Amino acid sequence: MRIKVINPNTTLSMTEKIRAAATSVAAPGTEIFAVSPAEGPRSIETAYHEAQAAIGVLEEIARGEEQGFDGYVIACFGDPGLFAARELTCAPVVGIAEAAMHMASFISDGFSIISMPYHALSGMERLVRTYGMQAKCRRIRMLDMPVLDLEDAPSGSYRLVLDECRRALNEDHSDCVLLGCAGLSDVTASLSRELGAPAIDGVGPAVKTVESLVVLGLPGRAR
Repeated sequence: MRIKVINPNTTLSMTEKIRAAATSVAAPGTEIFAVSPAEGPRSIETAYHEAQAAIGVLEEIARGEEQGFDGYVIACFGDPGLFAARELTCAPVVGIAEAAMHMASFISDGFSIISMPYHALSGMERLVRTYGMQAKCRRIRMLDMPVLDLEDAPSGSYRLVLDECRRALNEDHSDCVLLGCAGLSDVTASLSRELGAPAIDGVGPAVKTVESLVVLGLPGRAR
């Protein structure tokens, strides 16, 4: 099985994090190919960025069809271009936000989302409504920091995320937290250990969802 994992932004260090996270959960025999579009935003923080990034995602899906991929993951928590991508292929296309929310619903009565920056809140709220997760999502917590701070260790971003996750568990009475940015995929395990509760990054759940759909022979919905 060959899965193309698309980081919709052009920050290659983040693409490498995503590749490592996807590869770590892939089943034996599943090949992971992580890519970024040639052009687009360095990070995705606004609806405008999402619109820009969606073009690159669709180009990568079209290229993937020529290359014969069995499935696709859109590795940005905004799931940019997801529904349009599903019109281009009969292979399964899964967004990491969609996958993370569904995975959390299997193991918890309620979850909180931790993401950034603050002005992206409305986009996160739209995602929760789109996926019908209003009853499961206890709260969306947005950190007032740019996404690219996650690529800068001296920024203290890890501690900020950890502290907000703790507040989510204690104040929202959530059973788990969703890490609302693929740039956190490299710290998921350490956050879970420190919290004593599941921190869910969407990259792994999306890869396993694609694998399951392929194995079950459940096609996409290309038009």
